[in-house]
Amino acid sequence: MLRIETFAPARRATAPSTSSLRRRIARQALVSNFALIAGMDGGTSSGSRFIVLAGLAGLAAGAFSMAAGEYTSVASQRELAHAEIEVERSEIKKHPLDEEIELAETYRAKGLDPDLAAKVANQLHANPDQALEEHVREELGIDPTDLPNPVVAAASSFICFAVGALIPLAPYLLGAGNVLPSLILSLTALFACGAVVSRVTSRSWWYSGLRQLLLGAAAAALTYFVGTLVGPGLG
Repeated sequence: MLRIETFAPARRATAPSTSSLRRRIARQALVSNFALIAGMDGGTSSGSRFIVLAGLAGLAAGAFSMAAGEYTSVASQRELAHAEIEVERSEIKKHPLDEEIELAETYRAKGLDPDLAAKVANQLHANPDQALEEHVREELGIDPTDLPNPVVAAASSFICFAVGALIPLAPYLLGAGNVLPSLILSLTALFACGAVVSRVTSRSWWYSGLRQLLLGAAAAALTYFVGTLVGPGLG
C-alpha cells in the first residue's frame, strides 16, 4: 500500500517558528520594562517604591495584553481554517469526481506518473475523511490535525513576556536601592539574547549581541531622559 503521507507538503521555510516568536516576545518585554524602569528612575528618587510599582504594572499590563492579543489572533486563524476546511468538505461532497481529478493533477505536477497519480487520488477518495485531509493539505497548506490552540498560544505568550519583563525588575524586588544592578542585569541579558539570535543569522555572535545591547540601552537612555524632564514637574 502506498504511504500517503509522502505527499504532504513541507512546512513553509519562510514562516517563523513558534520558538522564534516566543523569544521575540521575551526580548520585547525585556526592553520595554527596562526602558520603563529607567524612565521612572529618571523621574523619581532612585530606589523609590514607585519604580517597583511601575515595573510590576508594566509586567502585568504587557503580559495580559500580549496574551489577549495572541488569543484573539490564533483563535481567528483557527476559525478561518475551520471555515476553509468546511468549504473544501462541501466541494468534495458535491463534486467528488472533479475533486479527485484535481488531486491527481496536483500529484502529476509534483512529478508522479499520471497513472500512479490517478490511482493514488482514487484510493484517497474511497475514504472521504482522508480525501478531505489531503485536499486541505495540498490546496490550503493546512494540517487539519495540527491547528494552533489559542489557549496554549495565549499562555505561552503571557509567560514569555512576564519572564522578559521580570529581568530588569528582579534587582529591585531583591532589595536593590538604585538602578545600577538592573542596568547591569538587563544589558547582560540583552547581549545574550542578541548572541542567541546569531545562531539563525549570518552575523557573528558578538555583532548581534552588541547590536541588541546598544538598541536596548538607547531605548532606556531616551526614556530616562524623558523621565528627568517630566518627573520633576509632576512632583
